Amino acid sequence: MRRMLPHVSPRRNESLFYLPDAIEVEAALEFLEKHNATRPADRPATLFHLLLHSIGQGIALLPRVNRFVKGGRLWQRRGAYVTFSAKREMSNSGALLTIKRRSDPDHESLDEMIDGVYSLLRPARRGVETTSEKETNLLLRLPNVLTGSLVRAAELLDRFGLLPLAMIEPDPMFSTVFVANLGSVGLDAGFHHLWERGTCSAFCVMGRIKPDPSGRRMVNVTWTWDERAEDGLYVSGYTNGVKERLESPELLLASPSELRERADR
Repeated sequence: MRRMLPHVSPRRNESLFYLPDAIEVEAALEFLEKHNATRPADRPATLFHLLLHSIGQGIALLPRVNRFVKGGRLWQRRGAYVTFSAKREMSNSGALLTIKRRSDPDHESLDEMIDGVYSLLRPARRGVETTSEKETNLLLRLPNVLTGSLVRAAELLDRFGLLPLAMIEPDPMFSTVFVANLGSVGLDAGFHHLWERGTCSAFCVMGRIKPDPSGRRMVNVTWTWDERAEDGLYVSGYTNGVKERLESPELLLASPSELRERADR
């Protein structure tokens, strides 16, 4: 049945299912306060960093979420990639940045991941264009008809696995999961669609911190998944794991192998 789904539902956005989560972040915020005492003041860890790291740990623990449908077939991705969005500056006119980064929690600690995110984000906020942005800006200088024709030609090449790796590697749409932090601009989480372009089978949105009726600080996190890639039971095990590690943030300091040993006890 899994192999038939790409033929029954050939488009990603007719194959979506949605999973909402409400995550208590009292322990995570206390963890951040203590952890940031040991970090450089200009590179503090944030709740969003914790979410990104937990997402990466989950991909290592449950690798079937790292699948995608292309050309009527189901594929297992080589390597885990997380794309996230951020504002170049905190204003209504500030440009939206998209950063794609390889996730490797087996060989990268929480702090190494945080520093890696800063190393990509800071040049982008200074105006240094990513490869994907350069390609987009070049296309937009062309006549509209030619731009549309080139985009459709790239989609056709991608469908048959002929798109050059040099175009795939920097493209933020070719990733395991796309993550957006709407809480950073004071909004709550909403459900986001998936793009037909690329191979991204999941979208995660984190909302703002807000109290529940008891006064405990909570964050809503929403997930949109392509059900052709994996079923809801497996995926819910993944999202529950992301939630568990955010609510017990000491787990974020463990490697995936240590987390596997803990689960086997």
